[in-house]
Amino acid sequence: MRVSANPVSGLIEDRHAPVRRWLWATAGMIALTAVVGAATRLTGSGLSITEWNPIMGVIPPLNEAEWQAALAKYREIPQYKLINRGMSLEAFKVIFWWEWAHRMLARAIGVVFLVPFLALLAARRIPRSLVPMLLVVFALGALQGVVGWYMVRSGLVDRVDVSQYRLALHLGLAVLIFGLLVRAALQVAPHRGDVERASVSFATWLSAVGLVGLIYLQILLGALVAGLKAGRTYTTWPLMDGRFVPEGLLQLQPAWVNLFENAALVQFNHRIAAYVVTGLAAVHAVRIWRSVADQRIRRTAAALAVLTLAQAALGVWTLLAWVPVGLGVAHQLGALVVLAVAVAHASALERMPVPRRAA
Repeated sequence: MRVSANPVSGLIEDRHAPVRRWLWATAGMIALTAVVGAATRLTGSGLSITEWNPIMGVIPPLNEAEWQAALAKYREIPQYKLINRGMSLEAFKVIFWWEWAHRMLARAIGVVFLVPFLALLAARRIPRSLVPMLLVVFALGALQGVVGWYMVRSGLVDRVDVSQYRLALHLGLAVLIFGLLVRAALQVAPHRGDVERASVSFATWLSAVGLVGLIYLQILLGALVAGLKAGRTYTTWPLMDGRFVPEGLLQLQPAWVNLFENAALVQFNHRIAAYVVTGLAAVHAVRIWRSVADQRIRRTAAALAVLTLAQAALGVWTLLAWVPVGLGVAHQLGALVVLAVAVAHASALERMPVPRRAA
């Protein structure tokens, strides 16, 4: 990476500002698509478009006859027959536009990523070390389109909604791509050359990386909660049905199925994971403030602890309010913000030297 020192500010400036802006813009598009996806799910709109046509599907119905044809296709699936029977064309248009917007944003991400990538690559503005990761991101993005349709298909025949397994896969893949883009953007970010470069222990760095993994796992657990609509099953806190550990957590057979199909256990696990992540983030922040002098790293650790607590509180509020669309969308966006800060904090620690152990 070419750099030039600014003697006034002490900032080491790089030539990769266009790359950084492009990566952040793509990550922002993914976050927006995830938010619209959450609204699509919470409004029951995800099955309103019953076909997957990557090219012609860009064009929505343009006249009355085309709208009636789209509604006729929707009338053939179980969701309409069992839940929305008698839905008017105007009501159908509402759920249609949510799903159409979600799909269009997803397609737009491909353009926002691929066109600048090719241009920046041709101009040799992307560091060589970053190219393999970005190729993986592109491959995952292409796979995500297939996974999205794979998820929708699960709700078109024998179900009135999509499979929670496929929903978790779809959201998990989107969040993984988002996290990789955040990390890539941070790798080409300018950094100060005049800060204290005190070493950080391997255990401290490992705990930061562990928090990233736990937050990602918590998001997957949240996808299972959403897929089973478990957030509307037990709407009290801190107890569930009058108990901290509710009954019936292992009522399904075989026992492992309860982890994914028992609404009580799925919500319970999501709650416990929130307590664990919040507690570990607080402990990690205290450790950082006691052992690391770098103020930027201290601030990211403190921000991560505060944001995990705020996200947990928002989750409780969403639960108590019976998961309204606004709070549900905010909770999904909050998860991405927490993950981004966790990735930023771990990346900052990664740049610090680790003391060598004595031989």
